[in-house]
Amino acid sequence: MHHFSSNGIDIAYLDIGAGDPVLLIHGLASSSHINWVATGWTQALTDDGRRAVAMDVRGHGESAKLYEPAAYDLRLSAADAANLITHLALGRTDVIGYSMGVRVAAALVRDRPELVRSLVLGGMGDALITGAPDRDAIAEAMEADNIHAANPVGRGHRAFAERSGGDLKALAACTRAPNATVAPEALAAIAVPVLIAIGSKDEIARPLSALTAIIPGVEVLDIVGRDHMTASGDPQFKAGVLDFLKRRP
Repeated sequence: MHHFSSNGIDIAYLDIGAGDPVLLIHGLASSSHINWVATGWTQALTDDGRRAVAMDVRGHGESAKLYEPAAYDLRLSAADAANLITHLALGRTDVIGYSMGVRVAAALVRDRPELVRSLVLGGMGDALITGAPDRDAIAEAMEADNIHAANPVGRGHRAFAERSGGDLKALAACTRAPNATVAPEALAAIAVPVLIAIGSKDEIARPLSALTAIIPGVEVLDIVGRDHMTASGDPQFKAGVLDFLKRRP
């Protein structure tokens, strides 16, 4: 892993291959390695002649762990992504986010549209606008002394965080981050190609009807037979994204 300072916060990242750059932003309690390397994404992108750059979002992986929700304001995480693009002199970059990473990616194109060439929103639907309905339950599960006291959604996220070696206190703070949604008018102003990719059995990410009605010219990829946890590394997802990237201007 490489590291750089984003406004004083240590951010870890991977930088693999050469060609058109693709910035990969992982989901909650995950990391660059778990979300993008172990699933074969970085290999698929580099085999396609692209440069894969994957960041550990603040509070995750090898990046700095912070313990106040304000430190995870979506604008700050988006600034980390923008600062990484600038740090590596990537220029306009294709950006792929999964789950929580979609919020960061959407905020990046909102705040720094000149840095984004295209956008892939994986595992996130209308909650990008409305907010995650189980947000408090997930945070409480991260903080709980007894995981069995949490509700099923919270237990699932806590169990994944424990398997991935996450810092539970930092992840609880991240889950409670302010400004965690992107306004419809900001999504309506997106001027780059956008692909939404969601598993057909993903009850966490769906519905997505409001999102598809707002984003101009959006394409939708249905990852057949996959839920939220199994869609991220599915070959259908990779193939659909590579096709999308080949077709975008």
